[in-house]
Amino acid sequence: MPVRGLVSILTVALAAACFAWAPSAAAQDGAAALRATHDKLAPELANSPLGRPMVLTSTETGNVLKGEVHGILEQPLAQVSAALDKPGRWCDMLMLHLNNRACRVDEAKQTLTLSIVRSYDGALDQAFELTFDVHITSATPDYFDAKLTSGKGPFGTRNYLISLQGIPLETGTSFIHFSYAYEQSGATRTAVRTYLATLGRGKVGFTTVGKQPSGEPELIGGTLGLIERNAMRYFLAVDAYTKAPEDVEKRLALWHAATQKYPRQLNDVSEAEYLKYKRMDLQRMGKGRS
Repeated sequence: MPVRGLVSILTVALAAACFAWAPSAAAQDGAAALRATHDKLAPELANSPLGRPMVLTSTETGNVLKGEVHGILEQPLAQVSAALDKPGRWCDMLMLHLNNRACRVDEAKQTLTLSIVRSYDGALDQAFELTFDVHITSATPDYFDAKLTSGKGPFGTRNYLISLQGIPLETGTSFIHFSYAYEQSGATRTAVRTYLATLGRGKVGFTTVGKQPSGEPELIGGTLGLIERNAMRYFLAVDAYTKAPEDVEKRLALWHAATQKYPRQLNDVSEAEYLKYKRMDLQRMGKGRS
């Protein structure tokens, strides 16, 4: 074989090897970073006021609103990864949120489209749609990494990012990082003010920002309170779904029961009402009881 031909073959082989190695290296870096975060947050996780090992934060940086949850799930990472390894499974998980009334998947495009209502009992024909590109870059027993992105949403929102990363712990459990973020506009702020003055009046998040005259903790309200409630709802959805990916009724019951542990923030609907609407929605989507 001519030297030039051999060099060409070796060059192609080396490039292919580097390409194949790159995702693994990225996964290793991601896992290492998440493990460092776990070690740093260990004292807060062990002493969380939320009744389980988790840390919830919210931020507003410029126009970007973000809610984050770091927490430990009882189930092993292999189970989490297998449960959320494709867009259709993400649809099933996201449908646990009470305001998500429909979800459809385009497997060819690797997208999912949510139909979202402002109130859980809102008419479906008044729902707004949000289409996400689904990027699952690692779904192994050693590391999970997925990102859902959407460029444009309702009321002037844009640049949505839902992300989930996870690593296994020596105890057979999983440490995960869930984040939910989007960019707001002037129209967004107006819409949120209207919501907070009506449906969201008096609602709070989870972060303590002071003390009331009674001595009770004062909890964050407003836009960041809204972000925290949604971040918690989705974290609980990840937990419930990965516990029962093949059992619709069980995961619905698990999600609602988990929300009721936070009545000040998440007591939005009775179990009977929640199950009624979810069963109706899933039946319409062709996903009945299992």
